[in-house]
Amino acid sequence: MNLIETPEIIDWPEMHYVYVEKVGLFQETAPAAWEEMHAHIPEIVPHISHHAALYKVEPQMIYRAGLGVDDRPDMLPPGVKYTLFAGGKYKQFTLTGSYAQLPEACGLVFGWLEANNIQLRDEFCIENYVNNPRSTPEEELITQILMPVANPGLITITQPFKA
Repeated sequence: MNLIETPEIIDWPEMHYVYVEKVGLFQETAPAAWEEMHAHIPEIVPHISHHAALYKVEPQMIYRAGLGVDDRPDMLPPGVKYTLFAGGKYKQFTLTGSYAQLPEACGLVFGWLEANNIQLRDEFCIENYVNNPRSTPEEELITQILMPVANPGLITITQPFKA
């Protein structure tokens, strides 16, 4: 797995975000949410800036398959919601390779955070899909995994990252 060993601190900007939300087990909710979201993409296409998933693990798994869009939409298809996502400071880990590696990569990231006693803010984690899977070979797909860590600049690393 090609997962960077040194996370970066980044400022994720505020974004207009349209999404389909599912609650429950990741293995069931993520594919279902993306399937529903993809069905609505033709209605939203001219306004898309990027694809991104937002999720929370605690107290229950909430998964949002969604799109960054240029502006607040006037109308949305049924089942699609809108929010102005505030953004903020995040620790960014980057995975290069198949989306099928994301569950394992995220598990490694959460394990690394726990091993280093790094607390998360009560905000959504982000998976930002940097390139297009329709035109990019699977092994070259880039996904940024962003964690809303508390005090990202004050973290002391005690355990190395093991990918």
